[in-house]
Amino acid sequence: MRETIANALKDALKARDACRVSTLRLIQATLKDRDIANRGAGKGPVETDELLQILAKMIKQREESAKIFAENGRPELAAQEREEIAVIKSFLPEQLSDEKVKELVAGAIAEIGAQGLRDMGKVMAVLKERYPGQMDFAKASGVVKELLK
Repeated sequence: MRETIANALKDALKARDACRVSTLRLIQATLKDRDIANRGAGKGPVETDELLQILAKMIKQREESAKIFAENGRPELAAQEREEIAVIKSFLPEQLSDEKVKELVAGAIAEIGAQGLRDMGKVMAVLKERYPGQMDFAKASGVVKELLK
């Protein structure tokens, strides 16, 4: 995955795509920061599943920023955030459909034997472990809550 990002950065530099270059450099800087933090905690470098979680978090941050910019009359900044989202999403696996998310949530609930809302954390932990970067966990938590009622 890191190699893919590095190659994409080289291609973007050759193409002189400023937005893509800055976004890819930001991704690499974030990974390097996390690697350093992991080293301090006695862990190894960032693995693929953690990388997917980082990218999903970066997308969420940009979606929030784009929304705020749009609400405050700054469409050019909102558009820039959306461009960055598109670049970051290109490195994530395809997102699962809402129907598939419901199916996977129901399967996780049955597997764990979750009885009520107090088991919601256990279900979410299983989903985050198995499907990093493939589903929006904010939406998934709503589905979990709905099914555990």
